Amino acid sequence: MQRYFLDRPYRGEQEIRLSGENYHHIARVMRMSVGSRFYGVFSDEKVCICEIGEITGDAVVARITGWETAVKELPVHVTVSCGLPKADKLEWIIQKGTELGAFQFLPFLAERSVVKWDTKKEAKKRERWQKIAREAAEQSHRSHLPKVSPPVSFQQLIEESHTYQYKLVAFEENAKEGEQHRFAEMLSNMSEGGNVLAVFGPEGGLSLDEIKKLEAAGFVSCGLGPRILRAETAPLYVLSAISYHFELMR
Repeated sequence: MQRYFLDRPYRGEQEIRLSGENYHHIARVMRMSVGSRFYGVFSDEKVCICEIGEITGDAVVARITGWETAVKELPVHVTVSCGLPKADKLEWIIQKGTELGAFQFLPFLAERSVVKWDTKKEAKKRERWQKIAREAAEQSHRSHLPKVSPPVSFQQLIEESHTYQYKLVAFEENAKEGEQHRFAEMLSNMSEGGNVLAVFGPEGGLSLDEIKKLEAAGFVSCGLGPRILRAETAPLYVLSAISYHFELMR
């Protein structure tokens, strides 16, 4: 069944009304009819099973017939923080990262970021990024819709990091030197319910000065296996490893 995120918490109602993009997708794209069923995801992450009772010219009215109980979210909340990469690479990271269970995305302006952030286009960019996250969350049957924050400065990233229990930064020089254990050790020390901030550099990587500042703020610099990964691959590697550790090794 299709899944649609609703912009409100559950308030005890037995019927929901969908309009806007959700209405368009149900009525015009999927061409659902009375009796068709879908999942509705409230903003407090309650997931209901709905059956369409009426389709008007601008809205879908559906009755709540049940609730989903399966857990679809990672046992730890992972924020993916990438040095702003070129072209559409961040869109790829948001889409695939959402499918793999990322809790939030926090881009930042790294020393070697080639892209110059245009604040005049921020609203439009964020709207597109959030739409990508929403569609990926619906496709992968998430109950949590990841937030995509506007790019922050490196100093703001450091300040934000103080709210996290576990902090790691992927550093290619560690991989080149053969370091392969820190990430695994961090995983073994993580507890369910914790929050993780994972930082990745742009195409040119992070500078040594940035690494030193992150380590001083409590980050563990890690190699991600013996191979050097692209900027858009490394976040997916980390999310996959966390999923394997917490979800498949049970």
